[in-house]
Amino acid sequence: MEIRWLGHSAFEIITDGGLNILIDPFISNNPACQIPVEEFNPDIILVTHGHSDHLGDAMELSNKNNVPVAAIHEISLFLSKQGINNIGVNIGGSFIYRGVKFTMLDAKHSSVLDIVEEPLPAGDAASFLITLEDGAKLFHAGDTGLFGDMKTIIGEIYKPDIALLPIGDKFTMGPFEAALATRWIDSKVAIPMHYNTFPPIEQDPSIYANFVSQLNPNIDVVILNPGEYFEYNPENYQD
Repeated sequence: MEIRWLGHSAFEIITDGGLNILIDPFISNNPACQIPVEEFNPDIILVTHGHSDHLGDAMELSNKNNVPVAAIHEISLFLSKQGINNIGVNIGGSFIYRGVKFTMLDAKHSSVLDIVEEPLPAGDAASFLITLEDGAKLFHAGDTGLFGDMKTIIGEIYKPDIALLPIGDKFTMGPFEAALATRWIDSKVAIPMHYNTFPPIEQDPSIYANFVSQLNPNIDVVILNPGEYFEYNPENYQD
């Protein structure tokens, strides 16, 4: 699978089967993303919560490409009222789309639709576990603080191969807390996100990588610049 970080929490995932997955597509107003929104052609869009820096361009891209936006039930109701193709799901629920399984898991963060004049409740913040055609699992944590389910549920039950984790602090985990989450989840690869988009979340990702190395040197921390790809090959991470 190919993983491209677009800055902030936005990622483009291209599976071995050719499915193009766009997660938290904050693109056109994202100062870290230099790729025009018109260049994206997703097959499905995932939104972890209703804040504008995560919902981003989801509605525009859904309309342009005639593809669904998967989000928690309350956001899906809002999208339906806007005429947006959507898949409503809730914490612990799963659905299969074109051979790929998507499971919505928990996150600890606030969530409100702030793209409207009067912000609306938007259900709980969430994360996504994506199980690809070949069985590889990718976990996108969304915006979250550290919480115990990262160890007892996400790490011990779902066992993702790749974890995308926020490290920006202030609104999410900081580097040390994210390193603890990385150890608990015990993925083969960890990619930091949600940092250096704006001054309040400026971080040096090497600090996070050093913490992870101290806690579990077997986890490969991959630091990407916005727009860069990482190609995950399971054969490179055999036990």
